[in-house]
Amino acid sequence: MNATMDTPDTRPHLWARGVAVDFTHDGVRNRVLHNIALDIPRGSFVSLIGPSGCGKSTLLKVLAGLLAPTEGEVRVADVEPGEAARQQRIGLVFQEATLMPWKNALDNVKLLMEIARRDLNNDQINERAMEMLTLVGLEKSANKLPSQLSGGMRQRVSIARALALDPEVLMMDEPFGALDAITREEMCEFLLEIWARTRKTIVLVTHSIEEAVFLSQEVHVMATNPARIIETLPIALPLPRCEATYALPDFGMTAGRLRALLKHGHGAGAAA
Repeated sequence: MNATMDTPDTRPHLWARGVAVDFTHDGVRNRVLHNIALDIPRGSFVSLIGPSGCGKSTLLKVLAGLLAPTEGEVRVADVEPGEAARQQRIGLVFQEATLMPWKNALDNVKLLMEIARRDLNNDQINERAMEMLTLVGLEKSANKLPSQLSGGMRQRVSIARALALDPEVLMMDEPFGALDAITREEMCEFLLEIWARTRKTIVLVTHSIEEAVFLSQEVHVMATNPARIIETLPIALPLPRCEATYALPDFGMTAGRLRALLKHGHGAGAAA
């Protein structure tokens, strides 16, 4: 990987203070998130990791403006997440690519722009969509339907679609969870390339210890009972990262530290 990265701006691009989320079911109040505090610098790559049921996806929904917290404050680029989403400052990528099966790759990338970018004409939308497909290495697959693409290629189209609106923050919920191990590693290297080129702030939810260590500058470790962040672990591995990174002694030590934290924080709790 040829891209290089500068040290990111240390001013918080995204922050949360005292965030809690309660759900009520059959009259019983259940605390899903408790007293969450986060500071995410502009241009950084951070991961949220924790055992199943610790509320990682719920926290991502709060940060993305999809779910209002019961308590606390969240800001993205100095505004509330809902407003940041309306201003198209937030891009979302989920585990499933959720592409329209009857649209080719180019038209799937164009979809959000056609809805949200009334200031662009058709030629400008086409040009921007092709730029994004080129960015993710799929310019030669522009006319292919999702059924003609591999799982990794479909996720690349999904990432291109999210980037087409030029968001400041890219939030990703287990985007590679459905891929095989080799494709998943390839997608991790690809994602670091995209991060290096675009300088986006990326927030990733993952269950994978190795994925979190390989991709991140910082990992926020979550636990259950109550659902909370128990530690923030800086990742000091050198950039750029590649296949050889997995063999570094520091990689193994960091992964071991995360594994110990996850075992310590594992327990019964709210559903993610």
